[in-house]
Amino acid sequence: MPSAAIIGAGLIGRSWAIVFARAGWNVRITDPSPETLARAPGLIREGLEELARHGLVADPEDAAGRALAVPSLAKAVHGADLVQENGPEIVETKRLIFAELDRLAPSDCILASSTSAIVASRFTEGLPGRARCLVAHPVNPPHLVPLVELCGAPWTAPETIARARAIYDSVEQVPIVVNREVEGFVLNRLQGALLAEAFRLVGEGVVSPQDLDKTLKDGLGLRWSFLGPFETIELNAPGGIADYCGRYTGFYRRLSEDPAGPHVWDRENVSRILEAWGGAPGPDELAQRSAWRDRRLAALKAHKQSQPDQ
Repeated sequence: MPSAAIIGAGLIGRSWAIVFARAGWNVRITDPSPETLARAPGLIREGLEELARHGLVADPEDAAGRALAVPSLAKAVHGADLVQENGPEIVETKRLIFAELDRLAPSDCILASSTSAIVASRFTEGLPGRARCLVAHPVNPPHLVPLVELCGAPWTAPETIARARAIYDSVEQVPIVVNREVEGFVLNRLQGALLAEAFRLVGEGVVSPQDLDKTLKDGLGLRWSFLGPFETIELNAPGGIADYCGRYTGFYRRLSEDPAGPHVWDRENVSRILEAWGGAPGPDELAQRSAWRDRRLAALKAHKQSQPDQ
């Protein structure tokens, strides 16, 4: 039975543990915080039980029994086929973690980082086993949103990318390959472009933040849950993508000449957005809303799995 080592037992790490345990892998999860690690098995079990309520895992008890919390990196990586690192978004911290992982993990074990924006070349260059290192950036939470961005450093071996893609595909994730290193990879660059325009439109008073959210969740988001942007525009003009570009290039060119700039993230603009948004929720409300989000994502995932692609 294959084995995954999950380094970091926070939200993303626990979600990765669910992914691999659900798929029949043995999972060992560790964290430098004893309190965080102690909570992990129960939270992993709760996540698996929620999946079971939507028909997304057959035996949550059996899956939960495959996820074991262990007190050290050495115990976590012993005999592992893949390591999924979920440490802080700090380059030096990742350098230290990956140096230990490269020293301790079996020589044929893939070392993957969940980093959201830091390219692998910044924390793997000096490693003897750097050819087996890559970024495998998920979407939060990965057990409900299956995309995984695979991006190697210039020295990552092609067979590492190929093996990683096969592994993530086998555990019911949706891996894509980012062909060269770019900060933020693909998903966060797209998200960043959309957020910048959203911050501009709300900051300039064009629309309220609540109505902007409706524009996504009750507009574009409905299509985007089944179609990507190229698939969308192919269906939005009688002659497909070329026809769409012919019809709307002028409009999009004008928009591109006046993009949202870095100033949308300035304190003054953010303050306007926060005032329009209203009071900040407390920890309990945030936890309740996160749980609601996860239930809705599970229901959507179950629906998508029940439908043919075409």
